[in-house]
Amino acid sequence: MLKSRRQALGQHFLANQGVLRKIVGAIDPGPGDVIVEIGPGKGTLTRELAAGARRVVAIEKDERLIPGLRGAMPPNVEIVHGDILRTDLGGIARAAGVPSLRLVGNVPYSISSPLLFQVLDERDVLRDCVFLLQKEVAERVTAGPGSKSYAPLGILLQNEFVARIAFTVAPGSFSPPPKVQSALLVLARRASPLHPGVAEEPYRAFLRAAFAERRKMLWKNLSRRATPAALEASYAALGLSRNARAEDMAPDALFSLFNKLRT
Repeated sequence: MLKSRRQALGQHFLANQGVLRKIVGAIDPGPGDVIVEIGPGKGTLTRELAAGARRVVAIEKDERLIPGLRGAMPPNVEIVHGDILRTDLGGIARAAGVPSLRLVGNVPYSISSPLLFQVLDERDVLRDCVFLLQKEVAERVTAGPGSKSYAPLGILLQNEFVARIAFTVAPGSFSPPPKVQSALLVLARRASPLHPGVAEEPYRAFLRAAFAERRKMLWKNLSRRATPAALEASYAALGLSRNARAEDMAPDALFSLFNKLRT
């Protein structure tokens, strides 16, 4: 059975005005803000953002929505037909003459993970992000050690941003209703990362290896990339148990182990 265009794009338009007001309150657009909105859809949130912000750049992938959006927006809104995953956020900031952007939107579930990695890659140009997305994804970003949702993406993002779930949203608040709960994820950029260099590929690769098989001991997972002697020395120096699992270790401990294995 062929999917409709809306289904293919993962579009679930927010239809609850009470939830809309809560989202606008969480974003709290200010007169100096340049906001990039992901998937404005019918422009409901866009108009609210434009009422408080200096400028809104709304990136919409569905070309059928573009004419209606352009004909209904105030002058401080720019409607761009494009894909947020291919958008140069740094270019938008430079064109607007601002050091950082605010990135917001009702995020299609199909792009949530690649978008969050894009946030990590373009962190230098982002002041904060406010995303309405699948609750399960938001929990992965905000989870701590010992949780089944604790994962590399959350560790990487929390190193650069203070992450929290502002509130959850029931499926009935959307049209059409999705099959899952949603949540409003807020990412506020830290003044400086907790550990410099965490966002770079060497540490990302280390985390991928550490969490490769969650039910196995960390030692076993890391044995594919480090010698037994290196693991033995690093574990001894840090006082780690051979039975330790990545999902139970705090980010600080994981980063310390990474550095020990590099020395």
